[in-house]
Amino acid sequence: MKVLVALACLVLGAVVGLASVALHGYGWGLGLGIAASAATLVALPGGWWRRLPFAAGWTAVLGVASVPRPEGDYVIANDASGYLLLATGAVVLGSGFVGLLPRRTTAGNAEG
Repeated sequence: MKVLVALACLVLGAVVGLASVALHGYGWGLGLGIAASAATLVALPGGWWRRLPFAAGWTAVLGVASVPRPEGDYVIANDASGYLLLATGAVVLGSGFVGLLPRRTTAGNAEG
């Protein structure tokens, strides 16, 4: 069951990443891509089977889009929106790994 959840999160990350890459040239598209990525990262619990596969799928699409095309140009624009998209990819990948850290529990107000 965990493998299916991880695969679904990987596909979801790839779809959100593809939409973000495809629409980053428009201001509303870049904002929507960042908002959808952030909302999904907040909604998914951390762990090897949920948040990390989402982040891996998202950044895999970004990595493929970063390679130059045969014509010599790039899919990601060489402007502020392109650099913001690349920075978002770094944040998404970092958030996937941060989700692997165990949460600290704070001790209650113990009197003793």
